[in-house]
Amino acid sequence: MPFLENFSLLDYVISIADIFLVWLVFYKLLQIIQGTKAVQLLRGIILIVVVRFASEIIGLNTLSFIMEQTMTWGVLAIIIIFQPELRRALEQLGRGKWFRSASQEDNEHEQMIEAIVKSTSYMAKRRIGALMSIERETGLNDYIETGIPLESKLTSELLINIFIPNTPLHDGAVILKNNQVAAAACYLPLSESPFVSKELGTRHRAALGISEVTDSITIVVSEETGSVSLTKNGELYRNLSLDELQNMLDSELINNKTTSSNLWNWRSKRNG
Repeated sequence: MPFLENFSLLDYVISIADIFLVWLVFYKLLQIIQGTKAVQLLRGIILIVVVRFASEIIGLNTLSFIMEQTMTWGVLAIIIIFQPELRRALEQLGRGKWFRSASQEDNEHEQMIEAIVKSTSYMAKRRIGALMSIERETGLNDYIETGIPLESKLTSELLINIFIPNTPLHDGAVILKNNQVAAAACYLPLSESPFVSKELGTRHRAALGISEVTDSITIVVSEETGSVSLTKNGELYRNLSLDELQNMLDSELINNKTTSSNLWNWRSKRNG
């Protein structure tokens, strides 16, 4: 084609880089708003755009004018509505979180797992009830909003202090996000499955409930027995040793995803 002949190799490289950067920005923004109320707002914006162009094609001039004005003034509304997400995106950009290497993420996950296992060991020995949910791809912001925001550095000491009985934050779940303690005293949805054992308490039902609606991994320490459980994808794995807990967290958060399924099948303790 004639116009392609005017393109040099540099022009191709620049065009590819341009497309990639636009894709990267949209992808990262979608990651940030995933699991938040902003997703529903984004769907509404897309609907307005579709109606705008459809009405113009059909010839509905009044509706087209209204949608056009909505889109014009909607830019300001988007900035106001998405203010928390935009602020979070800028914070992550400033901290360099958008461009972390896989080795950096693995190192952070190793530190997080070490803190979880260490605190779980302490609480299990003393029968201190605990409920900790780790955010993965599906956002947990709606559940974070039900608790007390902390945004604190994740340490085993902090987790232990949160769940000490009769402290202000011990009742409810801790949500871990971006290797931080995002919030404490959070409410998680209880499982509605009719197959859940009736001997399970509220913590276990909440751990199952959140695993049924998100891809999070949740750790439970029983207040009655000190036993350790873990939920993932609607499955409950009970009476885990600390080594088994460590291996499961490693397989899901660090190791190659293709090997993780083998480990989960190897240790399948479903609902007791």
